[in-house]
Formats: sequence, C-alpha cells, structure tokens
Amino acid sequence: QGGRGRGRARPGDGLAARAGAAARPPAPKAPDDACVAAAGTGGAGASGECRVVSFPLRQPRSPLWPAPSRPSGSPPQCPELSSQKKFDEIKKANQAAAKKLVEDQFSSSSEDDDEDAEAKQGKILAKTFTIYTSQTDGDASELERTRQYMNEAFQSGAMTCLICIASVKRNQAVWSCCGCFCIFHLVCIQKWAKDSLFLVSSPLTDDDFGKKDYPWPCPKCRFEYKRSETPSKYYCYCGKVENPTLDPWLVPHSCGQICEREFKPSCGHKCLLLCHPGPCPPCPKMVTTTCHCKKAKPVPRRCSAKEWSCRLPCGRTLLCGQHACENSCHAGDCQPCPRVSKQRCICGRQTAERLCASPQWQCDQVCGKRLPCGNHTCEHVCHAGPCGDCPRSGKRSCPCGKSKFTLPCTEDVPTCGDSCDKVLECGIHKCSQRCHRGPCEICRQEVEKQCRCGKHTKRMPCHKPYLCETKCTKIRDCQKHQCRRKCCSGNCPPCDQVCGRTLGCRNHKCPSGCHRGSCNPCPETVDVKCNCGKTVIKVPCGRERTIRPPKCKQLCSRPPTCHHSTQEKHYCHFGQCPPCRQSCQKTLTCGHLCPVSCHDEALVKQTGLHQSAGPWEQPSEPAFIQTALPCPPCQVPIPVECLGQHEVSPLPCHSANPYSCKRFCGRLLDCQNHTCMKECHRVTKLNGSTDGKKAGPECSQCEEECTKPRPSGCPHRCVLPCHPGDCPSCLQMLKIKCHCKLSVLYIECLKLTRADLKEKELLISCKNQCPKELPCGHRCKEICHSGSCPLNCSQKVKLRCLCKRLKKEIQCSKIQEGQVSLECDALCKEMKRKASEIKEAEAKAAIEEEKRRQQAELEAFENRLKGRRKNKRRKDEVEVEQSTWQKYKNLIMLPVFGVAVVMV
Repeated sequence: QGGRGRGRARPGDGLAARAGAAARPPAPKAPDDACVAAAGTGGAGASGECRVVSFPLRQPRSPLWPAPSRPSGSPPQCPELSSQKKFDEIKKANQAAAKKLVEDQFSSSSEDDDEDAEAKQGKILAKTFTIYTSQTDGDASELERTRQYMNEAFQSGAMTCLICIASVKRNQAVWSCCGCFCIFHLVCIQKWAKDSLFLVSSPLTDDDFGKKDYPWPCPKCRFEYKRSETPSKYYCYCGKVENPTLDPWLVPHSCGQICEREFKPSCGHKCLLLCHPGPCPPCPKMVTTTCHCKKAKPVPRRCSAKEWSCRLPCGRTLLCGQHACENSCHAGDCQPCPRVSKQRCICGRQTAERLCASPQWQCDQVCGKRLPCGNHTCEHVCHAGPCGDCPRSGKRSCPCGKSKFTLPCTEDVPTCGDSCDKVLECGIHKCSQRCHRGPCEICRQEVEKQCRCGKHTKRMPCHKPYLCETKCTKIRDCQKHQCRRKCCSGNCPPCDQVCGRTLGCRNHKCPSGCHRGSCNPCPETVDVKCNCGKTVIKVPCGRERTIRPPKCKQLCSRPPTCHHSTQEKHYCHFGQCPPCRQSCQKTLTCGHLCPVSCHDEALVKQTGLHQSAGPWEQPSEPAFIQTALPCPPCQVPIPVECLGQHEVSPLPCHSANPYSCKRFCGRLLDCQNHTCMKECHRVTKLNGSTDGKKAGPECSQCEEECTKPRPSGCPHRCVLPCHPGDCPSCLQMLKIKCHCKLSVLYIECLKLTRADLKEKELLISCKNQCPKELPCGHRCKEICHSGSCPLNCSQKVKLRCLCKRLKKEIQCSKIQEGQVSLECDALCKEMKRKASEIKEAEAKAAIEEEKRRQQAELEAFENRLKGRRKNKRRKDEVEVEQSTWQKYKNLIMLPVFGVAVVMV
C-alpha cells in the first residue's frame, strides 16, 4: 500500500539486523584484534554466505579506576575461553535464523523445483478432476478456466496478494473473493475492510454513525461485501474446513474434500471437483430436456447446456397478431414482426410505411379541430379521441391567485389590485407590488447578513450573497492539507490535490485525489516475457522483478557458436545455450568423420594459476575456461590381418597396423609332422610356393625325434630323426614267452608285426604239450596254444552210483557235460531203506533214554528237598529198564552186515 510503499522492509532485512545485533558482543569482553567469521545470512536474506564481524579493540583501563576484584578461591577466567563461548552462542543464533529463513522460503509456492513440481502438479490436478471426468467420460474441455486458476496456484509467483504485493505462501492464511476469485492474505484483507469502512463512515456525524451498514469493496473487482461478511477466520476454498492443514499432495489452501458448492447459475446440482480455487466448472450432469419451441423430442444433454435449439421454424404468433415467427427455434420472446405495411397515424391525416410491430404512430401536425366553444381550436399534436373543452372556459384566477372570475373564453382575466405577496427568491421576504402579470422582481430590502463562515456580518441587499475574505484553516478529509477556501461554511469539500504517493509496486504513483489511509493497489499489469518475447504472462505491477520468466515452448533461434551450421533443437531460454551435443563430423587425417560430440566449447579446468598469499587464505575454486579441443584419434574399426595370417580383427583406424595375435605360428615344418611353435610372426613366401600354410625361413627348425606311430606290436622307436614319409622296417629281435609261459622265444620284430593271427599263433607256440589243467582236474592234451584250453577232456574216469555200490568207466567230457549218470538199482534202494530204519530206531531210543534220565534227576532233586534221607547216607540205586532195541540190536545188525559184505 502507498503508506508502506516507501519504507517497506525487505523480507531479509529484519533477520540481517537481528543477526548483526547478535554478532556484536560488548567491547570490554572481546579479545584483542579478534575477527570472527559468523556463519549466517546476508542483507537480503541470502543463505549460505559468511559475514565477517570485527570486534572493537579493548580500551586501556584508566589508572583512576581500580581493576575489578576477583573473589578469593575462584579460578581465573581465560579471555580466550570466554570469547569462544560468545562466538558459539552467536553462531548457533545465526544458524537457527538462517534455517528458519530457508524453511520459510522453501514453503513458498515460488521455490519448487521445476521438474519435480511439474510431475507432482500433474498428479494433484488429475486427482482433483477425477470425479468430474468420470461424469464426462474423460472430457476435460470445460475445465480450462478452473485449470488456469489451479496452475496459477502452483506457478512460481503467480499467487500474489494485491494489497501487500507479496507472494502468497502455502502456509499462510488466505481469503478468496467470490466475485473475481482473487486470493489475498487474511490479515491484509481484514485491514483493507477495516480501512474501507472507516473511510466511508468518517464524514458521518455521531448521530448517523452505525445506523447504516456500509459495504466494503474487493480490492480487485470492487465487489461489495457487508460489514458482517468481513473475514475473521481462515477457511479452505469450499468453506468446509477451518484452518486447513498443509498437505504437499493437495492444492495449496485446499481441504481435499469434494467442493459441493452450488453451480452458477443454479441448476440444483453441486460441484464434483475436490476443493479448488477459482470458479466451479459447468455442471457435468446429464438431464433430459426438449428444445426452446417444445417441438422436438426430449434428448439427454449436459445440465450446463440443457437449453438447445432444434433449428426448426419457431411458428409462434407475433405481437402484431397477424404473422408467425419465422426465426429458427430460439430462447426467450420472439422478436418484433419485421414486416412493413402502410399505416395511418392516430389522427388519420397521414399514411406511411411502418413496421407491423408498431401500428400506432403520431404525425407532426397540430390537431386544429374547433373546440366546443366555437372560438378556439385544439392545439394538441396528433391525438386520438375527442379534443375536450376549451382551456379558457370556467372560473379563472388572477395573477396573484387571490381572486377568481367567471368570464367568456374570449376575455382575459384582469388584476385584482391587491398586493402580490408571493415569496421572493430569497425565501424570506414577499413581493410588495400590486397584483401583476409576469415574474416578481428581486428582493431589494437591506438586511444584516452573516458571511458563510459565520465570522463577519454586514448590512446589504437581501438578494446579494456575502462572502468574507477569510481563508478556512481546517484540515480536509485527507488529514494533510488545509481547506484554504474563502469564507468556508465548515463543510470543507474533499481535497482536490493528487495523492502522488508511490504505490506498493514502486513503479507508479497514486493517481487518486489526496486521501487518508492506504492507497489502492496498482491497477497496472506488466508483461513478463521469455527471452524471445513470444511467450508472455501478465503479472501485477511490481512483481516483474521477483517472478520467474515463463517457460517458452518455442525453439531457440540463436545462431550456433560452434562450427555446425545449425544448433541442436532446444526451447527458448535465458543465458548461454547448452553445450552442443551434435556429432563433430570434422574430416580426420585418415578420411573418416569425427563421431564424438562437438568439442568446440569444452570446459577445461585451469589449475596452478592462482598462488595463495599465505596459509590463512582459503583455497579458491578451480577456474574453468571454454576452449576448442582437438578431435580424438579415429576409432573407426578397420579389419586388419595379423602377421601370421591367423585372424582378421577390427582395430581402431589410428592404430590399424599389422600385429601379432600372440598365438603359435602353426605353419607345417619341413618334417611334415610338427608345426612352428613361435609366437605369431611375419613369414616370407618362397618363390614358387603356393601353399599359404607352409613354413618359411623365419619359422623354427624341427629338432624332435620321430614320433610316428609304429606298427602294432613293435615296441621300438624309429632310428631316424623326425622325417617325412614312412619309417624303415624294424630289424631287431624280440624276446617273448610262449603261450604257456614256460619257454622263452627269440623272434624278429618285422616277422611278428607283419604276421597275421594264425602265423602269430604258430610263431609264439613252443610246440610242447600244454601244461594247463582243465576244470575237471586233468592236464590239457593240446600243443602250446593261446587262449583257454578246450573243455572236451578225453580221459576215462570211474562213475559210481549214489550209494557207491555200482561203478562204470566213462569219458570225462561226457560227465562234465552231464550227458551220462549212474542210477542205483533195487538192492541199493533196499539197503538204503533198512539203513534209514535203523537210524530212526536209534533216534527214538536216544529220545526215550534222555526222558528217563531227566525223570530220575527230577525225582532225586525232589527227595533232597524234602529231607527224608538226611541221616541215611546211602546211594539210591535206580534201575533202568532196557529198551527193545538195546535188547535185540545185536541180533539184528549182525546178519545185515554179513549180507552187505557178501554183496560187496
């Protein structure tokens, strides 16, 4: 406002003053020549800077004043510790103040990071419009005006209080006008309303003050509010929540609930968006409605566009009563009939072409008909109906109005001769002339008149005003200038001088008349342009110095600063263009094009240029200069064959020379058996040589023994060194055992290796009988042989029956094959039966004998337990009865054995 515009403190001035005051300790307690760097904020609230505060020197103590005594027993105070403690306290205070300032700045809507803010803003807008777009099937065309207000809520510096010309922060209490939806600080609008009401009611007297509820206007749109509507609390946009909490995922100053404000014009529905700034969008509900003329069938349409036209002729009868409306289906009343016809005026004297909608009209002629008196004519302009009686008929009054006369209409009314007595223009005296025609004269009586200011009197004619020369010394309503009007009545007019105070924008002066209180906000707007000037935003005057320039979507049109003809496409910006990222494309010495990014303006770090003055000097940041760097070596891959022609590898163009692949050479040596084991090397081709795999003079010479495979069975090496072709025949003798391993034979290696299987069998055989035993236990009858012996043993052996009584000579091989067997005859079976019977009888007798023995032992044991024979020490004789077998076995066995002996 105007009063605060001159001496308004900047946001950081108070903090800097407090930090400076806190950084100055008392002079007597400061260390000598101390200079302390206090970390804090600078003059305009710049964070991260260091300000050096110099303490004054200690003044020498006067000899007249004794030094302050120290209590006995107390330790001496070190001045260095005391100053360090003061320094720590000041440092903490400055850091706390700087932290608070940074938090306040970051809480403002103008300090958000651009990229994060855009992504976050998109999510918040999508969340706010979700319910609305669900009703419109994703159509958001009607939300552009509301989206603009919400974008301004997020845009850096767009939300500006027009009263104090300062940014509206997220954490500040605000008030929104319901007419223009402009946002103000709550404290600012409260003061504005209070000042407006005071200025309106100040000219009133004490009796009239408070009897009328004077309104106060919005600073921007001048929408008037009642005194009772002055905001006293901080509400969200929809007015549901008092003091809404700060939520970074909601629109600033929004409660996050559904708006539910009624649409304007009212349709019965409520807003479906989340709590939002600005006006509510059109109603998205679907209703069934018919057209304006009611001829078409009802169709479903948006509630905000429910009135529609079917484009058919209206057909309603016009006011003329003769024609029908020919316009297409429309809203409201039909237009007047546009047809033209000839119509007579009211008196019927003239005829003219006029619109059918206005059939009655008056001409310019006087009526002129003879009145009933027969002496005068009607003086009215064209009219309808009878002319009426003569205006001079009946009783008429004299000029002064005191007497009345009844005279013919042809005679004038005479004067009555009495005094006029009409009140003159002065309003005090009456006319003293006799009854007369015409106006009365001016008042000529002399009276004692008082001037308008009431300070002087004078005798003078009543009709003349009396104004003294005394100038009014009262202060006008602006409370700045005197009235200085001659002979003022006390009701001084408003000050006619121009206010001229600098407005809050600091660019213009108040053009209004001189007034009390704060000046109105600057009504001007300033265009803030991008660098190219194609993108423009309008901001309140005074905000152009702090608001960020708009983001321009136009491409940068600056000429390139590198060797390229055109620069890389990027958007309009301030400052230097970003480094060129196009490929260099300069022609290198090898003929290829440089593929790396443009390096005409590379930043190169310079070191060692600045030498510090001493150890106390802080190291300076390294300097960077822009300079053109040479193109790097060519990296285009070129296929290059190694020295030994083993492989073809792609090498960078700048180092594309023959190389060693580190493999073995691998070329076939003259021996035709081995390859060159040297590392890959250059090979000179001999004249007439067409084989690319043949060793050259640079290859190594073979010094190995002959390693060619010998004939199977030959254990000797080749007597020649490594050579091409076949090895010579082996003439050495082999010492080898025969098949039966009993004799040692000496055979030529050549004969043995060249012999086939049958010949080898004969050469290794000693020609003696084979000493091996057959599985049957007899010796092999064959001559010394290899492998296993044949199983057809021809030796004869004796074959017995199972009871060994019968025997027979049979060939051994047949017995091994199981072809021949000797069965027992009937006598053998009888003897076997009798033998088995004898064995069974002996087994039964043994069992019975064991039972009797056990029974006797049991009876003896029982007798010892009973003690019947304690004193009688005699042996109990137990008689054992012999069994039938024991009695007659000798008689049976003797004849049986006799018969067996005879048979054998």
